[in-house]
Amino acid sequence: MGPGIREISEDAVIRAYVGFDDTDCLDSDHGTGKLARWFKREVPEGCSIWGVVRQQLLVHEKIPYTSHNSSACVVVEMNDLGLLDDLVSKAARHLERHALDGSDPGLCVTHEDDPALPRLIAFGQKCTNQVVTQRDALEATRNMHLSGHGGTNDGIIGAAAAVGLTAHGWSGRFIEFGKLRDLPERVRVSELERLNILAVSLDRDGQVPAPEDLVHTKGWLRPRLWGNRPILPIIPRGNSVWESLGEKRRTGNNQDKVHLLSA
Repeated sequence: MGPGIREISEDAVIRAYVGFDDTDCLDSDHGTGKLARWFKREVPEGCSIWGVVRQQLLVHEKIPYTSHNSSACVVVEMNDLGLLDDLVSKAARHLERHALDGSDPGLCVTHEDDPALPRLIAFGQKCTNQVVTQRDALEATRNMHLSGHGGTNDGIIGAAAAVGLTAHGWSGRFIEFGKLRDLPERVRVSELERLNILAVSLDRDGQVPAPEDLVHTKGWLRPRLWGNRPILPIIPRGNSVWESLGEKRRTGNNQDKVHLLSA
């Protein structure tokens, strides 16, 4: 068995990563994040969705993007690595069905025991601070699935980056995780923990939130992917009350409406 490969028992859960990018156009009614979330209805039998993570990539005048230059990765759990080919096929059909005309969609799929994953992780990290090319993405995903599905195929860059960053486990925010979107605006710390979301204080004294403390999410609960698990950063707002970090981005900013083109 090669280095970095764990022995997979019959009952072991294997994580696969499905990256999507560049599936929408200016003023479209759904973006890449929503397309990724919809994929939970399409996964093969024997697979389940662990979560969907949005990854932020570099915003730069030489990089074309629709609004924020983000991509998305669906984390899929399976017991049989033999399901990976079916997962790829279903992801490709899903992308082709929902990507909009004029977009440049890309798809990347691999699994946690791929020995080349460190190379893809390094590529994903590079995409957060440097301008990269399709050739770089192809090199980083040798022997993995990477495919373009229209237009310039530039989406292969963000799709590969989304997989690398999510597999690393220390960046991005969850846009789907269990019943994340069904929770009320104010939720107890114990309820978050029951859903495997850990609330972590960011105040200077490192206070520990009590199980019965309330967290005000402002109607936008988006845990971060830290240490390969969902972490909700919170700050104290009074006696036994906390507030989660971040809120829904306001619309109407011209910068959100302009599709930047390569210089």
